[in-house]
Amino acid sequence: MATVNPYLNFLGNTEEAFNFYKSVFGGEFVMIQRFKETPESDKLPAEDQDKIMHVALPIGNGTILMGTDALESMGHTITPGNNFSLSIGTDSKEEAEKLFHGLSEGGEVEMPLQNTFWGAYFGMAADKFGIKWMVNYDYPKN
Repeated sequence: MATVNPYLNFLGNTEEAFNFYKSVFGGEFVMIQRFKETPESDKLPAEDQDKIMHVALPIGNGTILMGTDALESMGHTITPGNNFSLSIGTDSKEEAEKLFHGLSEGGEVEMPLQNTFWGAYFGMAADKFGIKWMVNYDYPKN
């Protein structure tokens, strides 16, 4: 069964924001990855290397608050309405395909479903109502 979690985008202050959320909700980060740890980090300016590529903070009842720094050097912009997405975690690649294709029908695919360097099958789309969705299936770890 799919799970849905909020995914927040910030212009360079994700770490500050998530330290604040951690002080409010408690708990510990289950993941924090910086852009310098990604395969194409050499293409980013030095000032973006330590920015947050992905952070995850459990906030109770199976909900995980996730976030990233939207890098202007990568052409990202933040405006009200695009500063968050709903992230769906699926139990299978087939479920990911079904949900992604259903949600993107009549909308706009931003990143087609594809295998990623972090070991997932992942895609992003905005539905026909303008809501942004991220669909992710994590391949089993060996």
